[in-house]
Amino acid sequence: MWPQLIRQFRHYLKLERSLSENSIEAYTRDVEKLAAFATAEFSGKSPLEMELEHLRRFVNALAALEISPFTQARIISGVKAFYRFLMYEDRVKEDPSQLLEAPKLGRKLPDTLSFQEIEQLLEAIPLGEPEGHRNRAILEMLYSSGLRVSELTELKKGQIFAEIGFLKIVGKGNKERLVPIGKDALKYLKIYQDQVRVHQIPTKGHEEFVFLNRRGQKLTRVMIFLIIKKTAEQAGIHKNISPHTFRHSFATHLIEGGADLRAVQEMLGHESITTTEIYTHLDRDYLRQTLTDFHPRK
Repeated sequence: MWPQLIRQFRHYLKLERSLSENSIEAYTRDVEKLAAFATAEFSGKSPLEMELEHLRRFVNALAALEISPFTQARIISGVKAFYRFLMYEDRVKEDPSQLLEAPKLGRKLPDTLSFQEIEQLLEAIPLGEPEGHRNRAILEMLYSSGLRVSELTELKKGQIFAEIGFLKIVGKGNKERLVPIGKDALKYLKIYQDQVRVHQIPTKGHEEFVFLNRRGQKLTRVMIFLIIKKTAEQAGIHKNISPHTFRHSFATHLIEGGADLRAVQEMLGHESITTTEIYTHLDRDYLRQTLTDFHPRK
């Protein structure tokens, strides 16, 4: 029964929740872990027979394996979503996961780059190489508009409104939002489109994507990650940098500059302003460090 219900759960996540393929895969893996545990520990007890005590034993087993609290919390979130689905489908009368507690997590502030480090990274991109202009446009856009890496890889020509300086972004849950794009990002995007992209022959189905690899296919998330890692090495920056670092830096620099929190929330595409508020904590840390560094009485 587990495989059948997991397949139905996947359809629910895609059709009813409109989640991305990556989120669907993550939720599926979480429930598959529970299914494997139930098969091994509870004689193949079906998901409809599971009770709170069974789920608690599953969580205890995760902790015994020294799985990090953050990973435990994510797996528990997947299990809870699965049982909400079963309730939605009227397959169970009570949700056994309702009282299941996740480990307490300290709020981890995201890594950011200073404006000087951003400049250092951008200047390190060798524009003489075939992919140089493309890579410069990619990093400029990640920082200029605070895009998620999936939003960048999925970006299509028709989503760029250069004449008014905006991008139409399709974010999580297929929600659309308009995001401003800076002049420098537009400049390097135009150079890439006019001098590089125009000469590429896209493979079938990839014609409308903005950023392509040498084979004429849209770039993957992994490829963007590797581009950033290589550029950081060339720039001599030793922080742990990912595509999301640019999004964090975009938001942090706006807040530090006095931007309205609601405006930043809209640009990032956060459903809840609580998510955006993490950057106010970063801002307070920045101010506190400034006092420590420069005030005569510290």
